[in-house]
Amino acid sequence: MRALTFSSFGGLEVLEYREVADPVPQRGELLVKMTAIGLNFADIYRRRGNYHLKGSPPFIAGYEGAGEVLDPNGSSELRSGDRVAFADVPFANAEIVAVPLDHIIPLPEHISDRLAASLLLQGLTAHYLATDSHPIRDGEVVLVHAAAGGVGLLLVQICKLLGAMVIGVTSSPTKKAIVETIGADAVVLTEDWTRAVTELTEGRGVDVVYDGVGSTLTKSLQVTRNGGHVIFYGMSGGDPEPVDPRMLMDRSLTLSGGDLWHYLSSRDERMRRATVLFDWVHSKKLSIGSSTTFALSDGRSAHEFLESRRSTGKILLIP
Repeated sequence: MRALTFSSFGGLEVLEYREVADPVPQRGELLVKMTAIGLNFADIYRRRGNYHLKGSPPFIAGYEGAGEVLDPNGSSELRSGDRVAFADVPFANAEIVAVPLDHIIPLPEHISDRLAASLLLQGLTAHYLATDSHPIRDGEVVLVHAAAGGVGLLLVQICKLLGAMVIGVTSSPTKKAIVETIGADAVVLTEDWTRAVTELTEGRGVDVVYDGVGSTLTKSLQVTRNGGHVIFYGMSGGDPEPVDPRMLMDRSLTLSGGDLWHYLSSRDERMRRATVLFDWVHSKKLSIGSSTTFALSDGRSAHEFLESRRSTGKILLIP
């Protein structure tokens, strides 16, 4: 099979589309022929060497995608040709992936392969953030950073579904218009966003901040009301500055972290959360915008586009 690989850490130049050995399914795994693969900032972090990788060079990044069962490997639950997806299985940037059976999410008829690959990892992330990291309560004022990104667009909508007033932060007028379209109550641009948020809340501050940018964490704490909550779940804009715990105490602030892998702790959890997302999409309560697609063989261009921050919504790699 062919895969998007890298054998050293670095920039776009380390990516190679090349022939590699087909995966050999182990006990409890089955082979999936990929039809759509989700690209995420985590894949860029892995390419740069910021995130842990399994295996040895040539490395294959990617954790999310959809396709057809190629070899059920003795499973009585699935057959060859069944459409399935996953959100937390490594080596996804390839034509064929060995997927543990308990990570498999069968796809209903109304969810296409590309929609599943666009939705699952970022949708499951937005779901745990809004229901576990901080269960949204009706009437809360929520600030969502990178609101036009993959997680951001879904998080804005889910917070609205749960009754929050949502302020989005984004980087351009074009992205601002997109976030307004999916229901944000207010959208501010990254230039001088703290002043804009302070004015919108009349100096009180927001109840909750979802910060997946990282470098904005100090200012996120500044615009949060006394007794409020900041959830730090990503570093798309770089590492955050250290936080003084005395400041948290003085203002009764809560700062917590979040990682999807700790919430996808069982097959039942994966299915429960995915079913909620599929139902929201089917009932049109959750809108999934059009994705930007690149051939898997053109993975360098896809990485460059994601890093440029010109993208909105999801980027897919198509084998």
